[in-house]
Amino acid sequence: MHCLYSLFFWIALGLVCFRIYLKLMTGWCRSQVCLVGKTALVTGANTGIGYETALDFAKRGATVILACRDESKARKARDNIIEETNNKNVSYGLVDFLDLACVRKFADEFNSTHTRLDILVNNAAAVRLRGVTTDGYLAAVQVNYLGPFLLTMLLLNLIVKTPSARIVNVSSSAPNYSNPLDMDLMFDGPDRTKAYYRSKFGNILFTIELASRLANTTVTVYSLHPGVVDTDIFRRLPPSWKFVMDYIVRWFMKTSLEGAQTTIYCALQKGIESYSGEHFEDCHFVSRYAPVAKSVDQGTHKLLWDKSVKLLGLDVTI
Repeated sequence: MHCLYSLFFWIALGLVCFRIYLKLMTGWCRSQVCLVGKTALVTGANTGIGYETALDFAKRGATVILACRDESKARKARDNIIEETNNKNVSYGLVDFLDLACVRKFADEFNSTHTRLDILVNNAAAVRLRGVTTDGYLAAVQVNYLGPFLLTMLLLNLIVKTPSARIVNVSSSAPNYSNPLDMDLMFDGPDRTKAYYRSKFGNILFTIELASRLANTTVTVYSLHPGVVDTDIFRRLPPSWKFVMDYIVRWFMKTSLEGAQTTIYCALQKGIESYSGEHFEDCHFVSRYAPVAKSVDQGTHKLLWDKSVKLLGLDVTI
C-alpha cells in the first residue's frame, strides 16, 4: 500500500510540474502599440480567443468589428467589451462561414461602410463539423479555410489601401502531424477528422502564398498555432469525451486569454514584418512543419490558391 501511495504521489507531482512548465512556456504579447484611429475585424469574436483578441484591440482604442454567426452572442460580446473598455467604437456584423453567400454579403456591407482595415484576424473555426454545406464543400473545410479565404479576398482591396495593414490567420499545429496536403482530397475527401487537419493546413499554405503575392505592398500576413486552448471550439465533441475534457485535459490547456496572445502578437508586434508568410507559436517565429515545407517544395500552396480562386469564381489580380 505504501508503494501505491508513493506511486500516486510521484505521478501527481509530475503532472503538477508539467502544468507549471506549460505555464512558464506560454508566450505573452508585451507590445504597447496604441490602436487609436485603427480598424480591426475579428471573426468568431463572441467567445474564446476571438473575444480576448477583440477585447485587447478595444483596450488599445481601435475601432473593432466582431464578425459572428449568432446575433445574440455577438450583441452580448459587444456590450461586454464596451462596458469593460469604455470604447464606444465596438460593433458587430453577422457572418456564417457555412454559407458563402452570407460571407459575400458581409464583405459587401463592410466595404461600403469602412474606409480602412488595419487588422484582419481570421479566427473563427470549428472542430468535428460533419457533412457537406449547401455550397457543396466539406463543412469543416469551408468554415475553417474556404470561407476565411473568400472573406480575405473580398476585403483585400481595402486592406491594401490601408498602410501597414496585417492579416492574421489562426491555424493549428495539426499539419505537423499529417502528410503533405493532397489537393485531390482538400474539398471533397473523406468526411472525418482529417478534414479539420486539411483545413488548418490550408490556412498555412494560404498565408504563404498570400504573403508572396503581397510582397510589394505594405501588407504583411502571418499564421499561428495558439496552443491547445480551453474554448467553445470543443463543444461538438461527443459525450464520451466530456469527463476526459472536464476533469483531465482542461487542467493542461491554455485559457482563452493565454491562447489569444500569439494572435495579438502577430497583429501588433513591431519588427516582425520580415516574417510575413511565416508561422508563429507562443509569440515567436517557428520553422515550417516538415509536411508544410514539403508541400511548399511541391508548389501545393500555388495549386491550392488557384483552385480556391476558381471554385469561388474570384477575379484576383495580385
